Amino acid sequence: MSRIKEMSLVKIEAYDEWLSKLLKRLGLIDINCLFASQDTSEQYLIGLDPKDWKNQDHYKIFNITKRFFATNDEIKKHYRKLVLKHHPDKRSSATGIAIDLDLDYYSCITRGYEILGDPVKRRSYDSIDPTFDDEIPSVNAYNKSHFIQVFRPVFKLNSRWSNKQPVPDLGTIDSDMSNVNNFYNFWYDFDSWREYSYLDEEEKEKGENREERRWMEKQNKAARAQRKKEEMQRLRQLVDNAYQCDPRISKYKEEEKQRKLNQKLAKQEIIRQKQLEEERVKKEKEDKERLEKLEKENQLKAKREEEKKQKEAIKKQIRKERKLLEAMFDKFDYFAENDEKRVFYLQEFDKMVKIFNLEELQTFRQEFERLDCEESKRNFFYKQIESLNSKLDSERNVLISGQNSTNGQSATGSSKKNWSYDDIQLLIKAIKLFPAGTSDRYAVIAKWVTDKSTSGVTRNHRDVISKAKELQNTDKSQTLREETNKNAYKKLEESQQTKKCEESAPSQRFDAPRTFVELNANPWNNEEQQLLEQAMKTYPSSLGTERWDLISKCIPNRSRTDCIERYKYLVKLVKSKNEAKAVIHKTKK
Repeated sequence: MSRIKEMSLVKIEAYDEWLSKLLKRLGLIDINCLFASQDTSEQYLIGLDPKDWKNQDHYKIFNITKRFFATNDEIKKHYRKLVLKHHPDKRSSATGIAIDLDLDYYSCITRGYEILGDPVKRRSYDSIDPTFDDEIPSVNAYNKSHFIQVFRPVFKLNSRWSNKQPVPDLGTIDSDMSNVNNFYNFWYDFDSWREYSYLDEEEKEKGENREERRWMEKQNKAARAQRKKEEMQRLRQLVDNAYQCDPRISKYKEEEKQRKLNQKLAKQEIIRQKQLEEERVKKEKEDKERLEKLEKENQLKAKREEEKKQKEAIKKQIRKERKLLEAMFDKFDYFAENDEKRVFYLQEFDKMVKIFNLEELQTFRQEFERLDCEESKRNFFYKQIESLNSKLDSERNVLISGQNSTNGQSATGSSKKNWSYDDIQLLIKAIKLFPAGTSDRYAVIAKWVTDKSTSGVTRNHRDVISKAKELQNTDKSQTLREETNKNAYKKLEESQQTKKCEESAPSQRFDAPRTFVELNANPWNNEEQQLLEQAMKTYPSSLGTERWDLISKCIPNRSRTDCIERYKYLVKLVKSKNEAKAVIHKTKK
């Protein structure tokens, strides 16, 4: 009979707990407030096993419906009431039967007050309150549409564990986002006082020695830590589910997404406007630069045309002066006594008219015409020849001495090798033979100069480069000659005192060897080179001696001798290049 009674009480308690949780979810009052009565409490108390005190509901023993919110005075009041009614002495005096306190339910009253009356033990018991609902709402459509109604009571119920008070409220659907963020920040950093020492399986007081008690404490701490971890995971899951279901967060995220999109679009628009402005400025700048460049090109073109006209006029005037001088000296038979002297003076005269610039030619002709007798003209001519030769010798000596003066130690400690006049001539010739674009140009030039030189000095590419730069800096005779010719031509135009002389047929000339200054006296341009090549194709070598006369007629301002010399020079150039290629091929092997 007692067994059936206990089973009935267990079913009733289970039903009460289930109904209590349901009413809590619905926001109604606790089931204990409706059905708890003195009789039920006493029946529960009488049916308890004193040894199984850990699984007993101590609040129910004292018939306290507030449970966690009950004050110490209320607990003490209920405890005194139960003591007066169920004390063993009172009951034994009424029945006359002795009561065993270890087996009597009265020990459950004293044990319950021992736990609820001690703040530390009560907190430990409240942490595992069997009536507390640990369940959390899941993420679904219903909870999202009824977010405030579903999650507010859950957060309010769990706020009891917080060490920090007051706990922020969940708010309403229209709450400000700062309050919402404050709420979630608080719960993501939730500081819970809930602990599980009440569920310790091992009671260290029962340990026989210190080592056993330490082992029990270690086991209990591990179990508490695991339960604490699970509790924090539960709370974190509650906050995560609420965050996912919260329509305010969804709205804020959407607004934030739209705001960032608007910012991005605005930034892109600013960048686009900036690019358009930069393109406009760039286009204006390019147009301005193009117009300036075009204007400069036109000015430069006009200047070049003017310079070209001046050069042509100067060349024409020089040719005219030369013809006048040739006619004058041919009249006096170059002041020669015999054929041998005539050849020598003819060579000197030819060298003189080729080296002199326009102003010097005009001065020479005017002074020559100013003289009266033939003897004075002869002496004047001899004197000019002697002066020109001495000038050329001095230039040659200065050049050679300048090369010898650089034979000492350089700043880096390396010595410069002596360059003789013949070696310099070989270098100039090699620079013409191997133009820019030749593979390993300066190494090839150095090899060629070393092989052809009779000085026995070995040259490398550094020596060749250094010497070529020096020659570029020192050889300014052609530039000076052109400037002098321009000045003479302008002076001639201003004065307008040029005498018109009858052009006579040029006399037969003998080619003399050219000096260092004469190397670039009358160079061939591209147009003349093309005319020469075309004429050589037109008039083959089968024509004999007449071939070069026909070729020279096709090239203005070029004589038969000039065409033959140019042809020999080109043949020698091709031959030298083939030799250089052979040397390079041999060196690489």
